Amino acid sequence: MDITRRKFLTSISMLAAYTAFPLSSFDFDNTKKLRIVLVGTGVRGISFWGKRLIQEYSEILEFVGLSDINPGRLEYAKKFIGVSCPTFVNYDEMLKKTKPDLIIVTTKDSTHHEFIIKGLESGYDVLTEKPLTTDENKCQDILNAEKKSGKKLIVGFNYRWSPYSTKIKELLANNTIGKITSVDFHWYLNTYHGASYFRRWHGQKDSGGSLWVHKATHHFDLINWWLDSDPLEVFALGDLEHYGKNNPFRGKNCRSCDHKTTCDYYYDITKDKHAMDLYVANEKYDGYIRDNCLFREEIDIYDKMSAQIKYANNTTVNYSLTTYSPFEGWRLAFNGTEGRIEASLDIPYDKRTKVDQAEMHAKEMEQSALEEANHETIIVHKLWKDFEKVTVPTEKGGHGGGDQRLHDKIFKTAGTADPYGRSAGSRDGAMSVLIGIAARNSIESGNPIKISDLTDLTPMPKREK
Repeated sequence: MDITRRKFLTSISMLAAYTAFPLSSFDFDNTKKLRIVLVGTGVRGISFWGKRLIQEYSEILEFVGLSDINPGRLEYAKKFIGVSCPTFVNYDEMLKKTKPDLIIVTTKDSTHHEFIIKGLESGYDVLTEKPLTTDENKCQDILNAEKKSGKKLIVGFNYRWSPYSTKIKELLANNTIGKITSVDFHWYLNTYHGASYFRRWHGQKDSGGSLWVHKATHHFDLINWWLDSDPLEVFALGDLEHYGKNNPFRGKNCRSCDHKTTCDYYYDITKDKHAMDLYVANEKYDGYIRDNCLFREEIDIYDKMSAQIKYANNTTVNYSLTTYSPFEGWRLAFNGTEGRIEASLDIPYDKRTKVDQAEMHAKEMEQSALEEANHETIIVHKLWKDFEKVTVPTEKGGHGGGDQRLHDKIFKTAGTADPYGRSAGSRDGAMSVLIGIAARNSIESGNPIKISDLTDLTPMPKREK
């Protein structure tokens, strides 16, 4: 084993449980590559955690196995990523035959725990897409498995790594507006991106844990990181009043629907060759329909959500998520003892520009080429003074440039100190999903939910590093 690969693996074993990245930087002259396996060959897995790794880091890593319950998707994934490794319908068989250095988990949210725990128990380090998991019991099982195994778990939070999010962190860390007392955070999904969740398995709680978990875990992680504190208690409200059974008509799926010409939400998947080849061509294996009717009656998640979150440092957060907004974007405000910080992205009225809402999500997810840098502003308004505008260079592709920076940190510069603490481990993953789980439990019970009642993690006024 060459020295750089040994350094990589040694750094993993030295870190304590629940900490951040268990990775050390790779040099590009190593003679033995990092052995990676991927389980879950959906669109995020084969693009961001597949093809992009081969395109950018093939000098230092190689895929030695791909796994999925759908053999058709497996074969397509192999070609799309551009690898020649073996494929496995059986995950256990893949682990036994490939003996990887790192397992990447990008399966359906409700199954993350199965692959994470088996990977850790088999003696391998694991990297998982967000969310960590979908309920408190699975979360505790993952924490237990990591602690017992002595191996480590990485959670792939990318929003932390965008230049805009990082600038907000810098301003807060420098006490620009004093002690933070409250936060308002409102996220808007448009009628293209928001609706897409209700077409897929995400529309059912037992698959995705609701958008409190699948989507909002991104946002909760940002709040936890920005405030540098753990959530203490959550009270939430939510309902399903737009999608699902609320519509007067519905069909089997968009392709076969009788209402194509009258439904505002009609989605023609046949115009998307990638989706046709990855999903439609392989429906016969597992029955997964990518263009399901978003008005089917089995949808049971919420499409409007609001929560109040109390933090261990006594900060209060008001959060909302709307899934059928005419535009896609977000607004954020921090109130402090010495002023206020306001931030927002993609609100069309702020710049008086016309944004193609149908293309916005595709541009955000784009991996191959980031758009030319743009500039956005953050407003800093101190008490008794006029406001100031802080200009931040930003990017639209790859989650605001966060995707590329996350990958670089994992595979190229992990040994370099990060003053913003953007790396995320299992404790970060747990604290983010526990807010969503608590919100869901609060709606169902009508009561506020204490985070400490969900797992054995103790919320801390200042986040553990």
